[in-house]
Amino acid sequence: MGSLDTNPTAFSAIGDAAATGFQPLNPDDVRSYLHKAVDFISDYYKSVDSLPVLPDVKPGYLRDQLRSAKLQEHMLVTLVTLVAPLRRSGSHGVSGLPRLAVYAAEQTHSTFFKACRLAGFDPANIRFIPTGPETDYALDPARLLEVMRADVEAGLVPTYVCATVGTTSSNAVDPVGAIADVAAVFKAWVHIDAAYAGSACICPEFRHHLDGVERVDSISMSPHKWLLTCLDCTCLWVRDTHRLTDSLETNPEYLKNDASESGNVTDLKDMQVGVGRRFRGLKLWMVMRTYGAAKLQEHIRSDVAMAKMFEDAVRGDDRFEVVVPRNFALVCFRIRPHGGGMTEEDAEEVNRELMERLNRTGKAYLAHTVVGDRFVLRFAVGSSLQEERHVRSAWELINKTTTEIMQEQIDAE
Repeated sequence: MGSLDTNPTAFSAIGDAAATGFQPLNPDDVRSYLHKAVDFISDYYKSVDSLPVLPDVKPGYLRDQLRSAKLQEHMLVTLVTLVAPLRRSGSHGVSGLPRLAVYAAEQTHSTFFKACRLAGFDPANIRFIPTGPETDYALDPARLLEVMRADVEAGLVPTYVCATVGTTSSNAVDPVGAIADVAAVFKAWVHIDAAYAGSACICPEFRHHLDGVERVDSISMSPHKWLLTCLDCTCLWVRDTHRLTDSLETNPEYLKNDASESGNVTDLKDMQVGVGRRFRGLKLWMVMRTYGAAKLQEHIRSDVAMAKMFEDAVRGDDRFEVVVPRNFALVCFRIRPHGGGMTEEDAEEVNRELMERLNRTGKAYLAHTVVGDRFVLRFAVGSSLQEERHVRSAWELINKTTTEIMQEQIDAE
C-alpha cells in the first residue's frame, strides 16, 4: 500500500529556503504530496479486505513516533467552556441559570452571544462592556470590576469572563492578567479567545500579549486563521479538564470500551457537544511537520512586516488616518474628514464608495467595520502567497481610486 512520508527531512524545498525568508510550498512539492495522498487512499481501498477490523495499536502509540523537535512545548469552543463553570457557580439543572452573569467587551466576536444563549444564559445577564480609544478599544479591567460588583449587589452571580487577544473588528488586545485578577475576586471562569492572534504568539516578540495567561481557565486559538491550516481547526486548552468533562460527560453502554475504561486515553466526546469528530489535529500536525517552528515564525513576521509597510504608506498620506493602533497584520484606516465641511456621515459615504469601487476591480478586497461610531476600512495581510508587491499594488490602487473620488467631488461642486 502507498505510504505518506512523515520524515521532516523529506520536505527539502522548505529547508533549502532558510536564507530567503518565508516561502510557501512550491508547486512541484504540492503536486507530489497530492499524488502520494491519492495513491495512499486508492491503495487502502484496494486492500481493505486484508486489514483488521480494528487497528492493533495501543493508546499513545503515535506520540512515541513523533520527534520532539518542530512540536514545541468559535462558537462550539466557547460553548463548551461556558458550560464548564456552571457546577462551580452552584447551578444544578436550570433553576440557577437566571442568576448567572457573563461578561465580555463589545468588541468580542458575535458568536459569543450565540454560545451564551445556547448554554442557557439569560440574554439580560450577558454584559457587553463598552470600549473606547482610551484603551485602544480593549476591555478596561476597572470597568469590568465595576460592572461585576454591581451585579453582585443586584443578586447575580458573576460566572464567566471572555477576554480577546486580537478582536475581529480591530485586533484590540484585552489585558489578560488584569482581567484574570478581577475575575478571581468573584471566582469567575476566564476564557481567552485568541482565535486569530494566538498564532502570532509562536513568536517571542508577541507573547507579551498573553501575559497573565497562567491564571486563566481556558484559551482557544484557530490555526486556520493565520497558521497555514485549512478550515476548520481550533485548539482549546483547559486548565482543569475535569471541570469540562463533568459538565459534558456521557457514558452509554454502547460506547464503553477497554481503552476508555483503562483511563489511558482522553475521551474527547466528553469535551465537546457531539460524540464523533473529524481528525482536525492531523491538518495542524502536517503543517508543523512541513514547515517547522522557524518557518512558521517567518510566516507571521513576514505578514506583520507587510502590514506595517501598508500602515506607513497610510500614515504618509494626509488624506487618510489609521483609526486604531496596529497590533498584528490588520490595518484599520479610512479617508479622514477634510476641509469643506465634510461631516462624519460624508466620511462614511466616501469610504464606503472607496471600498465598493476597489472590490469591484477584482484586484483587491477590503472589508469594513465600525469602531467608535466610525466607518472603518480593514486591510488584512495573511495569505500564504501574499508578497510585498501585492501590498504595494493594493496601496497604489487605493491611492488612485481615492484621487478619482475626490476629484469627482470637486467637479460636482
